[in-house]
Amino acid sequence: MKFVNEYRSPKIAQEYVAEIARITTRPWKIMEICGGQTHSIVKYGIDKLLPAQITLIHGPGCPVCVTSVDLIDQAIALAALPEVIFCTFGDMLRIPGSERKDLRSLKAQGGDVRIIYSPLDAVKIALQNPDRQVVFFAVGFETTVPTTAMAVYQASQLEIENFSALVAHVLVPPAMETILASSENCVQGFLAAGHVCTITGYEDYLEIALQYDIPIVITGFEPVDILQGIYMCIKQLEAGIVEVENQYSRSVSYEGNQTAQQLIREVFETTSRQWRGIGMIEESGLKLRDRYSKFDAEKRFNLKDHQTQESSDCISGLILQGIKKPTQCEAFGKKCTPENPLGAPMVSSEGACAAYYRYRQLVFS
Repeated sequence: MKFVNEYRSPKIAQEYVAEIARITTRPWKIMEICGGQTHSIVKYGIDKLLPAQITLIHGPGCPVCVTSVDLIDQAIALAALPEVIFCTFGDMLRIPGSERKDLRSLKAQGGDVRIIYSPLDAVKIALQNPDRQVVFFAVGFETTVPTTAMAVYQASQLEIENFSALVAHVLVPPAMETILASSENCVQGFLAAGHVCTITGYEDYLEIALQYDIPIVITGFEPVDILQGIYMCIKQLEAGIVEVENQYSRSVSYEGNQTAQQLIREVFETTSRQWRGIGMIEESGLKLRDRYSKFDAEKRFNLKDHQTQESSDCISGLILQGIKKPTQCEAFGKKCTPENPLGAPMVSSEGACAAYYRYRQLVFS
């Protein structure tokens, strides 16, 4: 398979659906980690094709959704400073912070908020604007960390004094362990995010699988990828086997991208980080090492004492942990819509609530 159409083949998809139905003998609950996988599942109706015994649970793999409200508020405060050019990915503009404020509203009010496609663009902007402070909002899982690391490394090599990063990077394996260790956990198998493992490899997943006695299948994002991943996971569950398998072998190797890993280790070290709606997860985030701390926006602008407030109507934390589905939220489609979001999952391109709202065409009373 070399072309995308093959991964969307109805014939191959139907074959996997039939095989899944043939081997399934009892109820199973499988969590897809990544919001990109969630969108594919809902968009193509994959969950509707599966036997009734199989329940797909949506995981916390939306980096925009899990960025803490504290950091969103810090970003808004930074972007409001007249000397700051605030650079961010487009996904972050509409994420509500405290009191429903967001970066898009701030931009409309005159804030210098710029959408970029690479952290290296922020470094270029810093070079072009030596009289302004340029701050990059570094959000994402292991997938986006290497480019942030390269931006900081490049700024260091070029001795740029007006560039810094507001770091919100988080790591997938600690979140998986938090879910599995919870008393409310009902996950029996994982579809792990293929693009994350392209960077990290999957050695770390072996320990999780064995410790928690749970099958993990590294899976891509197209319909056939996901159906094949579900088939591999069900096959293990039915046989009572616990392994880490790699469905996404066209992109993921066991050891991952070692050049990227080396760059990440050069620039970052792990730290405990607050996940929006979930809480503090030990060693689940990244922060700049001391030798790069001059590029830390939190330290440069002394943002530590910011007060935050979360919407009491939003149950995104329960949705991100797979405890509830978006349609089980009383505010879904009523008080909370893409035009008027209470929480990040309703407006993020990887948010579970956005997927249900966009693809399920639900009628709201």
